[in-house]
Amino acid sequence: MELRGLGDAGLARAVTRNGWLAALAGVTLIRLLAAALVPLAPDEAYYWLWSQHLQPGYYDDAPLIAVWIRAGTALLGNGPLGIRLLSPLGAACGTLLIWRAGEDLFPDRKAGLIAAIMLNATLVLNAGAVITTPDTPLLLFWTATIAAAARWHASRDDRWFLAAGAMAGLAFESKYTGVLILAAVGLWLLVTAQGRAALRRPLPWCGLALAIALFMPVVWWNAVHHWVSFAKQGGRTTHLAPEDAFANFAALVGGQIGLVTPGIFLLATIGVIAALRTRTAAASLVWLSVVVPGAVFAEHVVSGAVQPNWPAIMIPGAALAAAGVATRITRRYLVPAAALGATVSALVYVQAIAAPLPLPVRRDPTALQLAGWRHLAAAVGEEARAQHLAIVAASDYGLVAELAHDAPPSLTIAGTGARWQYFGRPGLRTPTRLLLVAPSYMPRPDAPNFTDVVRLASVRRLRHGAVIETYSIYEAMFMPTEPSAVMRPSR
Repeated sequence: MELRGLGDAGLARAVTRNGWLAALAGVTLIRLLAAALVPLAPDEAYYWLWSQHLQPGYYDDAPLIAVWIRAGTALLGNGPLGIRLLSPLGAACGTLLIWRAGEDLFPDRKAGLIAAIMLNATLVLNAGAVITTPDTPLLLFWTATIAAAARWHASRDDRWFLAAGAMAGLAFESKYTGVLILAAVGLWLLVTAQGRAALRRPLPWCGLALAIALFMPVVWWNAVHHWVSFAKQGGRTTHLAPEDAFANFAALVGGQIGLVTPGIFLLATIGVIAALRTRTAAASLVWLSVVVPGAVFAEHVVSGAVQPNWPAIMIPGAALAAAGVATRITRRYLVPAAALGATVSALVYVQAIAAPLPLPVRRDPTALQLAGWRHLAAAVGEEARAQHLAIVAASDYGLVAELAHDAPPSLTIAGTGARWQYFGRPGLRTPTRLLLVAPSYMPRPDAPNFTDVVRLASVRRLRHGAVIETYSIYEAMFMPTEPSAVMRPSR
């Protein structure tokens, strides 16, 4: 099948379906290369620690990211490519799924390809295809749920509800916000005639039961750990700060313009507005997959800031709306919008790997998140060796994780603080002399958790000689009045 007319005057040449598959393969290879070269972010190193200690739940969120990373490291080891292996592959699978969803939902068979191009032009997908966090599998399984619902819409084969339920369950296992795709699809079935008819048959309910069953291990883990993870995530909305709502909302919108990239954001917004005005089952599915999480995030601004990565789940539905409903304007401006998004993404990749742009490190997100960790871990190792100390500890989870990944293997790395008690790892049960590392802005550690504290030195995290962050190193006696866990024993 040939695909024409993507621009005002059409593309200069027809592009075959196989041509776009070849392009996707090429983009995936670029992402795999970037995954191998970009240093690990603290969150990635932290989730890698999860993968070293698999369990059905964790203090911070749902557990699937640990299995996701463990699968990659089982194949390619614990380096950056092993940790990130499934992310570029998952982005490619998500691209194929949104492509198929567009073909199933809309009469114009080009809608799926256009939506896939839009999705791949966003910075948030290109970043998530390398930097591995729970949002990466969440976006894949969210898209897969929409694709399964779209396949049911096209075929009326109720067995697709089982697939939709399985994918929604895995989305929920990826991150707690994954439950919102169940709400979106459930509302879609309620507001459409064919959906209400389907609800009188058993398989939609079997799909829901399958989704719940997949999530039950997480419920069990929370039940035996005082509901700590649910309380942590649910507690984000317990504090109201309406005076900050406007600033939080402005930051949310501004962040999305940057992460989605301006052209794609504008087309996606126009698409969702058009879908809201279109009374078809297909349009209802895509706008509900955007509006349901969007309403939750909009409500959240009253209680706090919305992290820029959270709304990533809105992009597949918005891209489908733009491609399948706001067809004319999307085709007219797709090429420049996608070109801008691809250019921004490429610049971010290059900056993360080689930092050719002379940005101040304090204003460069790639420096703040990615740079200097190996040098810092080596410096900490040298200080521990000089002081003849075999245990290094920190309370900051990202710092513990980066040290666990990169510090010399002769060192034992321990985490101190409440979160570490939920890993099921042995703690420091007796008073223990150790090296303690903390960001310099944190207060000096003191009793009752630490005694005999002596500041030894400071070390810096650098990029090309510029200081990103300074850390204080202490020798201290850890007292087991505070929870702790040995997250990496010496080797």
